[in-house]
Amino acid sequence: MKKRRKWLLLGILLVLLLLFGLSQFYAYVMKDQWSERSAATEIAEARAGLTEVTRAQKSVWDENSIYWVLTGRNAAGTELMVWVRFTRDGKPAGGDNGVYAEEVAKGMSEQKIRSIIASDLPGSAIKRLLPGVYNGEYAWQLFYKLEGRYYYKFYRFADGSAIGDGYSLPKK
Repeated sequence: MKKRRKWLLLGILLVLLLLFGLSQFYAYVMKDQWSERSAATEIAEARAGLTEVTRAQKSVWDENSIYWVLTGRNAAGTELMVWVRFTRDGKPAGGDNGVYAEEVAKGMSEQKIRSIIASDLPGSAIKRLLPGVYNGEYAWQLFYKLEGRYYYKFYRFADGSAIGDGYSLPKK
């Protein structure tokens, strides 16, 4: 009986050590992402007046279009979207065009853009929809599947109009 108890305790200890190691590995891998998000939040609070952040999403299209887009409210209770630009090194870009804030009511909310997409692309399955920047314009980046193929398409944040024709990805 003592041998069985010894092996059981040793097995439990090994499982706990494995779980601890996995949690530490996850924290190590996510550390840079979490620090970028914290920096973007601090900048949005300081420069755009956000007092409450309800959502933070990272959008990367190319090396010049790396943004954290934060959605939240200011002190007056107005819902805002704030684009904070980052460099390839994971540092805030700074400068005059490093932060852009816009009231959601003056642009397209996620619900509005989803209804535009539903009428523009019937039968499509939205895989990912996130705010970002495309060719210097603040936009919604859509990744979707239609008739067995995957596509990217962009819609202006200001009015919901499509930017270009989008991109189709090759079939496997």
